[in-house]
Amino acid sequence: MAISEEILEQTMKSTIRDIVDFPQPGIVFKDITPLLKDPGLCKAIVQTIAAQLRPLKPDALACLDSRGFWFGLPIAMELGIPMIPIRKKGKLPYETVFEEYELEYGTNTIEMHTDAIAPGSNVVIHDDILATGGTAEATSKLIKKAQGNIVAYSFLIELNFLDGKNKLQPYCSTVQSLISY
Repeated sequence: MAISEEILEQTMKSTIRDIVDFPQPGIVFKDITPLLKDPGLCKAIVQTIAAQLRPLKPDALACLDSRGFWFGLPIAMELGIPMIPIRKKGKLPYETVFEEYELEYGTNTIEMHTDAIAPGSNVVIHDDILATGGTAEATSKLIKKAQGNIVAYSFLIELNFLDGKNKLQPYCSTVQSLISY
């Protein structure tokens, strides 16, 4: 039985736990692992996101390493489309295309297999949380390098006060999240 998006939001917010000063002082980390203890809630999350994305007719779901994989694979399965893993550098065994991006303290690099998406594919980028938008923006650049079209971004959580959505607007204006803070 499906639940309303309002009840889903309330249930998720009451289940997600805040971890103060993680991974560094001043940060309040949104821990989604308590969601994973409730299979019914996980199923509702997957079905709700899939229902939001289905009208966009995506050809693939690009999921960010590593928490984006948790719900990404079941969402892709629900939609009947491939899940494309976007990994940190050095984690994929085949030929890759990569993108380096800025972090608060240095840089990071993500990559995907060169044969992950066909040119012209409509791709949704999925992760657990939209914070500053840096990793999702780097993923957008990877998808563009592969000549894919970004049709939406999908997140469980959006941290509005960090304005990550602004980094994504040049690539696609459709940014969906189940809950926001």
